[in-house]
Amino acid sequence: MTHFTTRAAAAAGVLLAAAGLLAATPAQAAPRLHGNRLHLTITPSGDRAGGEHSALLRCLPPHGHPYAAEACAELTAARGDIDRIPARKVFCPRIYSPVTATAHGRWNGRLVDFRRTYTNSCELRARTGSVFALGG
Repeated sequence: MTHFTTRAAAAAGVLLAAAGLLAATPAQAAPRLHGNRLHLTITPSGDRAGGEHSALLRCLPPHGHPYAAEACAELTAARGDIDRIPARKVFCPRIYSPVTATAHGRWNGRLVDFRRTYTNSCELRARTGSVFALGG
């Protein structure tokens, strides 16, 4: 009888341990928002050189950016990939006035190193949403 009780206790221990692992899994899969921060910079080219704008976007709580809540929501939907932010349907003038956008930091534990040059600031806003809406 003791042998049966020991085996039942061991089985119960295994079940409790498995239940503990299952309960811990959702918490581990949740995004680590506290580590989501990006240093954003917009640098104009040509005659406007020197008019750089920058901000440190933090997302828990959203701050450090003029449109932090919107930028964090867009980045969350795009899983931190700026290229995955849906382009806005706007008409941009065909004026060549290039701006370079950079983002460096971490999103959900992943290193972000983004750099793109856009034809003008309208195209930048259309393709990156609120992320690079730094003012100025």
